[in-house]
Formats: sequence, structure tokens, C-alpha cells
Amino acid sequence: MNHAVQVEAAEISDADLDNVSGGFAAGGSGGLCLETPVANISAGLLAFASTEGLAAGASLNTTAP
Repeated sequence: MNHAVQVEAAEISDADLDNVSGGFAAGGSGGLCLETPVANISAGLLAFASTEGLAAGASLNTTAP
């Protein structure tokens, strides 16, 4: 008895592939770090947009040296 799995191949267009993989997306991030005699300050920003929605975030950290 032959138990080999049979697979059928199909072609998919670029437009259909974009929908399967989530579509188009873009993002960006940035950061800043300052060291002063009084305190160390760091900040970061993040933004991401896709066909599914928008996400954004920010952070700010301070420490004494």
C-alpha cells in the first residue's frame, strides 16, 4: 500500500500574495541619549502602519549618574 502524500501546486498572483502575507506595511523608530553631570536621559519613539492598522509607542528613562 502506498502512503505517499499527494500535493497539488497552484499559482498565486502578487496581489493575492500581498493579501495573504498581510499587505503593505511601513515603520520607523528613533532614539536619543543625553549624559549630563546631573542625570542620564534616554528617549525612544516607534511608529508602525499597515493595512491592519497603526501602532505607536514612546519611552523616556532618566537615571542619576
